[in-house]
Amino acid sequence: MLDKSQKTGSVNFSEEEIEKFDALAESWWNPKGKYKTALEFNRARLEVIKSQINSHFGIHHNKEGYSSLSIIDIGSGGGLISEPLASLGANVTGIDASAVSVEVATRHAAQNNVDVTYKHMLSSEMVKEGKQFDVVINAEVVEHVPDQQQLIQECASMVKPGGLLVLATLNRTLKSLIIAIVGAEYVMRYLPIGTHDWRKFVKPQELEAWVGTDFSLQHQKGMKLNPLKGEWTTTPSLSVNYIQTFSKHE
Repeated sequence: MLDKSQKTGSVNFSEEEIEKFDALAESWWNPKGKYKTALEFNRARLEVIKSQINSHFGIHHNKEGYSSLSIIDIGSGGGLISEPLASLGANVTGIDASAVSVEVATRHAAQNNVDVTYKHMLSSEMVKEGKQFDVVINAEVVEHVPDQQQLIQECASMVKPGGLLVLATLNRTLKSLIIAIVGAEYVMRYLPIGTHDWRKFVKPQELEAWVGTDFSLQHQKGMKLNPLKGEWTTTPSLSVNYIQTFSKHE
C-alpha cells in the first residue's frame, strides 16, 4: 500500500490529491455545472498557451502549423488543454495520475471525434521511456505534488532542443491566499474547500530555478478573474495565477 504522500524514487504524487481530482473529473466539461468558472479560466489560459506556441514555432495557420507538433500535457486531467490542442491537428499525449480523469478525458475526446492519446501514468515513467516533445505543458499540477522540483525537472527533460516548456501555477503571496483559497473556495465556492494548499504555491523565481540553465524564459503572464462577470483575462501581475513559457536551447 502506498503512503498518502509519496516522493521516493520515481513515485511523486499524493493519494489525497488524486482523490480530490477523481471527485472533480466528471464535472470538468459541464459549462453549466458548478465548475463553470474553471472552464472560463481554461479558455483564457488556452489563449495564452496557443499564442505562445504560435509565436515560438512561427505558426500563422493553426491547422497547418500544429500538425507537425508533438505535445505532451503532464497532468492532463479531463483533457481541457489536450483536447483543444489536438483538435488543431497536433499530436497530443496527455498523462495523469488519476485513472478516473484519464477515463473521462478519453471518453470526451471520442465523443467529439478528436484524436488524443491519454495514458494513466506519472511523468517519471514517461521520462524513463526517453521520449521528447516539441511542447511540454504542466498546468496547475506542481502545487499538488510532494516533490515539486522533481516534477519540473522531469518536464524540462522531456522538451526537445529548440522546444517550448509551458508552466502554469499559483504564486505564494498574501494576495493568492485571500483570492485563490479564501475567496475561490470558502466564499464563492468556485472549487471545493481544500482543493489547494497555499504552502504548495510556487513563486515564479522558484520555477525558473527548477527549470535550469538549459532554458531561457520567453514569456510570463498573470491571470485575473472579474467576479462580477465571471470572466478571466490576462494581467501583467503574477501575484495569483500565472503562466511562464521557456525555450530550450538548441
